[in-house]
Amino acid sequence: MFWLLATLAYLLGSLSFAILLSRLFGTGDPRAQGSGNPGATNMLRVAGKKLAILTLLGDLLKGLLPVLVAFLCGLTIQQQAWVGLAAVLGHLYPIYFRFRGGKGVATAAGMLLGLYPPAALLAVCAWLLTFYLTRTSSLAALIATPLTLPLLAWQQPGALLPMTVLTGLIVWRHRGNLRDLFAGRERHF
Repeated sequence: MFWLLATLAYLLGSLSFAILLSRLFGTGDPRAQGSGNPGATNMLRVAGKKLAILTLLGDLLKGLLPVLVAFLCGLTIQQQAWVGLAAVLGHLYPIYFRFRGGKGVATAAGMLLGLYPPAALLAVCAWLLTFYLTRTSSLAALIATPLTLPLLAWQQPGALLPMTVLTGLIVWRHRGNLRDLFAGRERHF
């Protein structure tokens, strides 16, 4: 059951709502505009608030649903976390879109919401505070994601290893943003 759910989670995660919505509404591929990232932040830049919100909700749900299904199937918290990570991997490297995906933040937030809602709340609060202070989405994601690890180590240690891998992947996907942050060139809202 675990491998089946992980495979289905990856396939679901591979659905890029930014790309699908941009095709549906004729706004152009977000990978060729703005930051080039098919995620909610870039959709806000290139397609407006409505499509950004729809992208955010779609990306959150594709992280949340596999974890909830894994829970309902009786998988352990660690197995649920690995299934959720498979959905995030689908978002990062989507099979349907030549493995050119987003940065995984919203899908990871959905995954975390399904695993342990207090950690998701912590991440959202940290993201919002950082974004409010800096107006920089990438920095907010780079601060919010690792902040969940101590809470998970304390309350849900079974989810710690998959979430640590997830944190590493999110930092890796933001490596260009890190270079821009250190050089003072990162985009602000």
